[in-house]
Amino acid sequence: MKSLSSTGGVPVLVLKEGSNRSRGKEALHTNIMAAKVVAETVKSSLGPKGMDKMLVDSFGDVTVTSDGRTILDEMDIQHPAAKMMVEVAKTQDNEAGDGTTTAVIVCGEMLNKAEELIEKNVHPTIIIDGYKKASEKALEILEKIAIPADQNLQDYGKKVAMTSMASKLVAEHREYLADLAVKAILAVAEKEGDKSKADVEDVKVEKKAGESIKETRLIQGIVLDKDVSHSGMPKRVEKAKIALLDCPLEIEKTEFDAKINIESPEQMEAFLKQEEEMLREMVEKIAKTGANVVLCEKGVDDMVQHFLARKEMLTVRRIKKSDMEKLAKATDGKIVTKLDTITSADLGHANLVEERKVGEDKMTFIEGCKHPRAVTILIRGGTQRIIDEAERSLHDALCVVRDVVQEPKVVAGGGAPELEVSRMLRKYAESLPGREQLAVKGFAEALESIPMTLTENAGLDPIDVLSELRSRHEKGETWAGIEVNTGKVQDMSKAGVFEPLAVKKQIIKSGTEAASMLLKIDDVIAAGKMKAPPMPPGGGMPPGGGYPGMGEY
Repeated sequence: MKSLSSTGGVPVLVLKEGSNRSRGKEALHTNIMAAKVVAETVKSSLGPKGMDKMLVDSFGDVTVTSDGRTILDEMDIQHPAAKMMVEVAKTQDNEAGDGTTTAVIVCGEMLNKAEELIEKNVHPTIIIDGYKKASEKALEILEKIAIPADQNLQDYGKKVAMTSMASKLVAEHREYLADLAVKAILAVAEKEGDKSKADVEDVKVEKKAGESIKETRLIQGIVLDKDVSHSGMPKRVEKAKIALLDCPLEIEKTEFDAKINIESPEQMEAFLKQEEEMLREMVEKIAKTGANVVLCEKGVDDMVQHFLARKEMLTVRRIKKSDMEKLAKATDGKIVTKLDTITSADLGHANLVEERKVGEDKMTFIEGCKHPRAVTILIRGGTQRIIDEAERSLHDALCVVRDVVQEPKVVAGGGAPELEVSRMLRKYAESLPGREQLAVKGFAEALESIPMTLTENAGLDPIDVLSELRSRHEKGETWAGIEVNTGKVQDMSKAGVFEPLAVKKQIIKSGTEAASMLLKIDDVIAAGKMKAPPMPPGGGMPPGGGYPGMGEY
């Protein structure tokens, strides 16, 4: 980047050679263009009639999905402004668990409207202020129109889960899966004062190809993708008393080098006897507590396995730490880190621990726990791709049920809340002075992109539908939305299409913040690409650069 000095006209280097710089409106337009391209990419996957994307990574692995976050994660996006749109999807997913596609579309549309205003010489700062006021007002309106769900949590929970899965590959089984999601979240939900709290992490999702999605089951306990560690052990234990160990059942090697001098076979035998005795003692300590199942996070020595099999104790080893924590919650046991301290009070309980063959593999089921604070959903499906997508869909369903449990308020779907908020914002805009009014109107129009996109994806005429929706909302029909399966405008609350208020609020928060951040940028300075280090003589790359067989492009 060169600039001329006023003295001798000698160029002065300010930035490193190879750097790029774009300023002012050019920088803004480039950023907005990049963000709009990302929004366009996911647009066609919105709603029950949305299309799926097939994503192929550099290894040739294929993902088929309509989940906004997954699409953007798998796409190798380079442009810095476009990367910010990926962050919008990530934030939406982490915070609310659903609505990722909607958030990206709304953010893209806000930038589109802002660009139109910039063309009319409205300054970006004024647009940002207008968007801030509009988002605060929009959150207020959403709170006002939301339907309280605390009286009928189970019913609303099922409806929001079904709505979240309606646009997914598993849509035909959504009622069955929604039931599982509600039961799972309500099982792990805990009361905290007046409010309820539920953690999606407490619902373990295991998947195995085979059977069909209809065979997906909820287990009141934990399923481990492990088999019993010794063939002589029982494969089924009823009324299980479970020892949860976070210590190795083997004699650990010392940290430092140690040598033992053994001069006679007798000494050798005594040494081995002593080692065997120590291992036998470990098993005795566990047996004294009355345990008949041992679940260990670390390794279990072959000799210890033999002793445990003699005592008829079912043992599973090398269990993941996260699974151990879930086992402790499910069985009400304590994880023991030192064998000397184990007592019968530390044991967990379950009606049944059993090794079963699922598909090609053996899995261990710990089920029938009395009040499990962690449960498992075992997903089955025809192919690996289907169960991967079923897992993503179920994750969204679990998240929306959790949202309703934690904040028991819902709004109807089908673009109804967006249109209602848009209508109220237009009225609000009229009360504002100056050019901020234009920004608030732009924000209102950006929200209308959701019913527009739903209509387009269903193959309907967006102009006809949108004008009918607007007139119905003017008449006071708050929940008039587009029912894409029938292609008609109707009351979405009667159609049973609901979404959590938390999801809608987060869409507005993250969309507005990302749009404002991009609008504030007026200078993009990109460092030059790093040059590859010189190759040593005689080795490395062939002459002319590139690898053999790359050819010229």
